[in-house]
Amino acid sequence: MTAPRRPDAPPPGIRVPKRRGVELSLLIGAVLISVLGYAEVGLARSGAVPPDAARYGAGLGLLALVAHLAVRFRAPYADPLLLPIAVLLNGLGLVLIYRLDLETPKDQAAATQLVWSTLGVALFILVVLLLRDHRTLQGYAYVSVAAALALMILPIFFPAVNGAKIWIRLGGLSFQPGEFAKILLAVFFAAYLAANRNALAYTGRRIWKFQFPTGRVLGPIVAIWLLSVGVLVLERDLGTSLLFFGLFVIMLYVATGRTGWIAVGLVLASAGAFLVGSLEPHVHSRVQDWLDPFASIRAGDGPGQLAQSLFAFAAGGMLGTGLGLGHSVLIGFATKSDFILATAGEELGLVGLTALFLLYALLVARGYRAGLSLRDPFGRLLAIGLASIVALQVFVIAGGVMGLIPLTGMAMPFLAQGGSSVVTNWVIVALLIRVSDSARAPQPDASDTGELARIGEGAR
Repeated sequence: MTAPRRPDAPPPGIRVPKRRGVELSLLIGAVLISVLGYAEVGLARSGAVPPDAARYGAGLGLLALVAHLAVRFRAPYADPLLLPIAVLLNGLGLVLIYRLDLETPKDQAAATQLVWSTLGVALFILVVLLLRDHRTLQGYAYVSVAAALALMILPIFFPAVNGAKIWIRLGGLSFQPGEFAKILLAVFFAAYLAANRNALAYTGRRIWKFQFPTGRVLGPIVAIWLLSVGVLVLERDLGTSLLFFGLFVIMLYVATGRTGWIAVGLVLASAGAFLVGSLEPHVHSRVQDWLDPFASIRAGDGPGQLAQSLFAFAAGGMLGTGLGLGHSVLIGFATKSDFILATAGEELGLVGLTALFLLYALLVARGYRAGLSLRDPFGRLLAIGLASIVALQVFVIAGGVMGLIPLTGMAMPFLAQGGSSVVTNWVIVALLIRVSDSARAPQPDASDTGELARIGEGAR
C-alpha cells in the first residue's frame, strides 16, 4: 500500500532547489550594505571611517553566518529571502541608531540594541533548531493565549512610561511583554480558526447580506480578543490594540473567505477610534496634533514632534541629505524609536525610503506566499497572521510619523530602538522560515511518513 503524501509537499518526482547558496550570497550583500552605511556615517561626521567598523562588520557577519547554518541544516528548503531581508533591516537599524547616538552622547543606544539583536538571532536559531514541524504549535493554543493575557496584564502593576503602561522595568532592564504576546495570540487565533473554520463560514444566522456564525463558535475567540484589547486600552497602548484588532479581522477573513468581515472590521475600528479619540485625553491630544501638526508653531510654542518629522521628510527630498548629515534629532526623545523612519527619510530620501518599504513588502509577501502554499489550515493561518503583524506595524508606524493617521507609539520592525521588538521580530522570521520550509520541502520517503504522521497527531 502506498504511503499517503503529505498535503503541503510538492508532487513526487519534482526536484525542489534548496537555494541556500542564494541565501548566503544575499546575506553577504546585506552585511556589506550595513557596513558601508556604518562607514559612511563616520566619514560624514568626522571625515574618517569609524575605528570599530571592521568589528561591527565581523559581528554582524558572524550572526548572519550562524543563522544561515541553522537554516541550512534544519530548514534546507526555506525561502532564501527571509533571512537576508531581516539581516539587512536589522543592520540598517543599527546604523541609524549609531548615527543618532553621535547627536546624543548622554543617551547611547547602539551597543544595547546590538545586544538585543544578538539575543534575537539566538532565539531565531533556537526556534529553527528545536521546532521541527510548525504543526506542533497547534497543540499549545490555549497555553499560548493564557501566556499572552498574562504578559499583557503584567505591565499594569508597573509605573507608566510616556503616558502608557506597557513596560516592565527591573533595575536597568526594561522590556515590553505585549511584543511577545502578539506571537502567542497569532498562534491561538490560527489554531482556533483552523479547527472551527467550517462552522464559522457555513453556520449561524443571516442578517441582511451578512451571515454571522453562532455565538458558541465565535464567542470564545471574540471574548479573548475583547479581553486583550480591553487590557491594552487600560494601559493606553492604542498602537498594539489596533494591531491586535487588525490581526483578528485579517485571520477571520482568511479562515472564512467572507469579505463581510473586512467591512465589519472597518466599521468597528472607526467607531472604536472615534470613541477612544474623543474620551481618552492622551489619545485625544495625539488626534488634535494629527489634525493640525503646525498649531504649536502658530501659537509660538515651536514645532512639535509630528511637525519636526514632516520637516525631516521634506528636507530629505528625492535622494536625501546623506547618512549623518540630517537634523532629525530635533524631533526629541523618540527619535530613535517611534520616529526613526524620519531619520531614514531625511538622510536617505524618497529613494531610500522606498527601498525600505519594498524590503518590508517583500518580507510580508514571502510570508503570505509560504502560507498560501500550504494545504494545512493551521500553517496557512499562522504564516499569514505573522506576516500581517509585520505589515500592520509598518502601516501604523509609517502612517503616524508621516501624518496619515494619528501617532500610536510603536517600534518599526528591526529598524527602531527597542529590544523587545527586535527579539520578537526575529522569532517571527524564524517561524516563517519553518513554515516556508514545510511548504517547499519535497515529499518524504515512505520510511519518514510514520514519523510525520505521529508529529501531526501530536499537534492535533
